Amino acid sequence: MALSKFNIDKNVLLKKATMDKHVPDDFYSTTNYTTFIYHNHQWIKVKNQRMDALIVVDENGAVCKKLRDIKRGDMVVCGDTGIKVINENNDGKEDNSFSFMNNYVSSERRNDMIIKELAQDIFYNNKKLTLVAGPVVVHTGGDQYLSQLIRHNYVACLLTGNALAVHDIEKNLYGTSLGVCAKTGKVTHNGYRNHMRAINQVMKYGSIKKTVEAKVLNSGIMYECIKNNVPFVLAGSLRDDGPLPDTITDIIQAQDAYSEHLQKAEIVLVLGTMLHGIASGNMLPAKTKMICVDINAAVGTKLSDRGSSQAIGLVTDVGLFLNLLVTEINRLENKLGTRIAT
Repeated sequence: MALSKFNIDKNVLLKKATMDKHVPDDFYSTTNYTTFIYHNHQWIKVKNQRMDALIVVDENGAVCKKLRDIKRGDMVVCGDTGIKVINENNDGKEDNSFSFMNNYVSSERRNDMIIKELAQDIFYNNKKLTLVAGPVVVHTGGDQYLSQLIRHNYVACLLTGNALAVHDIEKNLYGTSLGVCAKTGKVTHNGYRNHMRAINQVMKYGSIKKTVEAKVLNSGIMYECIKNNVPFVLAGSLRDDGPLPDTITDIIQAQDAYSEHLQKAEIVLVLGTMLHGIASGNMLPAKTKMICVDINAAVGTKLSDRGSSQAIGLVTDVGLFLNLLVTEINRLENKLGTRIAT
């Protein structure tokens, strides 16, 4: 049954949480679609919309909360009475229901048209990209184009892991990415240790920012983030080398840091990372535009299958995509000048 067709003519059912991190068994589990609840005979829009959360109502309105954030005494929405869900990306389809396994990703999609539309959206409408990126950005040579996007004020924030930062710093200190020469594409002698050398350098100064301030790191993605005051979040994982001092190793803190930026996102661009891409999709309202770029079609499909039905999947090389995007933005800049606002 479509969620929007549930009982909406009665006040929502509220029950009190009797302990922290626990709610009544008939709790309402949120979707990523825009949601309203009928409370005190009026419709109230739920704030911080995301999937797999609870709705808590207080004197300030209704808000999505993760189960771990529930406090004893919170008034939690239960059942399905008095709830209206709106799929703003429905495009006239009859089925307005939330579900998994419900989207389509194709390697035959016209990538060039989507790239042009994206470039026009951020150029004409003064929108910024929330970047969710993996280390493949560096390995495919896309880092120079990503750096340009940051430098020209097209990026709101960078959400990534330890690896992208490590290999970006490695490349800009030693000219290699995972020990492979960035210019020749050949494995360098003892290059396998260069990413550890990069971590060691940052450890010496205490943070990426301090490494930039010491003029040791003078180019690259992380350099541009520091110099242009673009916030970044490095979320740690089990496989991290180091990790860098800036990496958040507490996964709950990392989730919260991601969520803070994603709730403000205008356009989310996922570049070659299944882990961080799906995690970000789970934190986003469905109305937020999301584009997933990966050479592996399964990544875009899995993102959609996990409920991010608004995601557009592009099956292509990440470095090539960034090259084409920057080229299109440069074309608009040369034709019309810089953006009206920044």
